[in-house]
Amino acid sequence: MKISRFILFCLLAMLSLASASAATEGYKPDGSETLKYKVLFKWGLINKQAGSAALTLRPDGKGGFITKLTAASAPWADKFYCVRDTLIGHLSPGEWKPVYYEKVAHEGGEFTHDKVFYERTGPRVKGRCYRKEWDKKGNLKADETRELDAYGTTVDMLTSFFYMRSLPYQDWQPGHTMAVNLFSGSKKELLTIKYQGKDKVNLDGVERECYRITFLFTSNGGKKSSDDMEAWISADPARIPLRLEGKLPVGKVHCLYVP
Repeated sequence: MKISRFILFCLLAMLSLASASAATEGYKPDGSETLKYKVLFKWGLINKQAGSAALTLRPDGKGGFITKLTAASAPWADKFYCVRDTLIGHLSPGEWKPVYYEKVAHEGGEFTHDKVFYERTGPRVKGRCYRKEWDKKGNLKADETRELDAYGTTVDMLTSFFYMRSLPYQDWQPGHTMAVNLFSGSKKELLTIKYQGKDKVNLDGVERECYRITFLFTSNGGKKSSDDMEAWISADPARIPLRLEGKLPVGKVHCLYVP
C-alpha cells in the first residue's frame, strides 16, 4: 500500500448517517471539528515520524457540512516520496450523504486532480468522475471522464472517515461485517468493515478503551484491490480514530491521534 493512500484513507476515510445502522450512540457532529494526526514509519528498529495530517469539518450554513483533509510527508521523507495532498468534500443536510468530492494530490513528483459529483435516485448512486494526471515534467498524461454506478450506501476516501465513526459497534459481536461502496476519481471498490471487538490504546501514557476494526478492499467481483488496514476507534460518543495501521512494501505505517 502506498503511504499516500494509507494517510488519505485513514484520515480517511466514512459518513452516510442515512445508513440504518447508525445508532444514537454513534458519532453525530453538530458543529466544527478539527482532528490532527502524526504518521509514523516503522521498519525494524526504525520508528520515525514520516508525516502529519489534519481533518476539519465545518457547517455550510444550510444544514450540511464541508470537510477537508490535508496530508504532508515530513522533510526527511520528502527525499524518498514527497506527499502534499488535499481532499475536500460536501455532505448534504439531514441524511449526511456525500454530494461532492475533490482530491488534489502531489505524490512522488506527479500531480493528480480528481472530482466526483454524486447523483441519487432511490437506492441507486451515480458518480460523475473527472480525473487529470500530470507527470513529473508537468506534461498532461491523462484527462478522463467516467461514470460510476452503485446501489446502497456509497462513500469516498474522505466521507468514509465519518461513516466509520457512526457505526454501532456497541451492538456488534466480534466478527460482524458490513460493506459499503467506495468511489474514487477512477474506480469503484467495495469496502468491508469487520469488527474485531474491544481493545485498548495507549496514547502518551493514557490508556483508552476503543473498538478495533479491520478494513478490507476489493473490486472486480471480489479481487483484493489493496492491503487490509486496522483501526482503533474510541469507545465514547466522540468516536475518534485513535490509531490506524497499514503495511507498506517495506515496513508499516502507524497513524496516531494527537490530542
